[in-house]
Amino acid sequence: MRSIEICAGAGGQALGLEQAGFHHVAMVEIDANACATLRHNRPHWNIIEGDVKSFSAGKYLDIDLLAGGVPCPPFSVAGKQLGHEDERDLFPDALRLVRECSPKAVMLENVRGIFDPKFSYYREKIRVALADMGYICEWELIHTHHYGVPQMRPRAVLIALQKEYAPYFRWPLGVVAPPPTVGQLLHDEMASNGWQGAETWAEQANGIAPTLVGGSKKHGGADLGPTRARLAWEKLGVNGKGLADEPPERDFVGMPKLTVKMAALVQGFPPEWEFTGRKTPAYRQIGNAFPPPVAKAIAASIRKALLMESMKTNVQMEMIL
Repeated sequence: MRSIEICAGAGGQALGLEQAGFHHVAMVEIDANACATLRHNRPHWNIIEGDVKSFSAGKYLDIDLLAGGVPCPPFSVAGKQLGHEDERDLFPDALRLVRECSPKAVMLENVRGIFDPKFSYYREKIRVALADMGYICEWELIHTHHYGVPQMRPRAVLIALQKEYAPYFRWPLGVVAPPPTVGQLLHDEMASNGWQGAETWAEQANGIAPTLVGGSKKHGGADLGPTRARLAWEKLGVNGKGLADEPPERDFVGMPKLTVKMAALVQGFPPEWEFTGRKTPAYRQIGNAFPPPVAKAIAASIRKALLMESMKTNVQMEMIL
């Protein structure tokens, strides 16, 4: 199945879609560091480095899915929540691209803040715009720890399908088993330089992580979020005031910091996915990503809905013949 990915970032959502069986015919991302990460991990992907506002989807035909994580700051409680008045709001361009390529399905994710009552009119405006184009649209609040990602990361997800496919779509139910604790997830990495305290630390880190916050180019660095988040990390035995270049050495004493690789694992990236560039931009890519396991689960449900309609059509054709 063919997909277009906008605001691709470092590939969290795109990787999940790939795992669910989608082939990206075009991926649009404005950040050079994120594009470098995408090219490093998937040289065969068609990476278009540039502004979504300058991208046209008109030449891409027979698209099954248009997906993306449009910028969060316009709706984040950490910002001014200017919504459609924020120049970074790309929902209008996402709708423009839907008109241009008429995908069978649309998947857009954002922060939980877009569910605030002040944005109810804007959400309805988006739904009506999609309905006018022949789509049935649903918003859902997704919790990443329901999908095996050991992190408190609620995300708003919009799914829209053309009317003939919509009846077959069901939101995924998540996984039955609870996610691993931070200690279980990161023990081997913490111990990789021979740290003698890794076992004790892992036993203490017996919960899931708070939301990783990547921030923007203007705000946010290589730390694990605002004061509240850093206090939550401290309860897990992690120093959240920055990132380490390497795991703790053998005789390390104190609270360890996460490395870029550890942060990526917390975000649900597989160990082999590598982030290029310096520590701060690499962490920003991770903190702003959509966890791949969640994207995979939702995309798999979309794919199933599209296949169900195709199977129904084939059966009807066989009956006619």
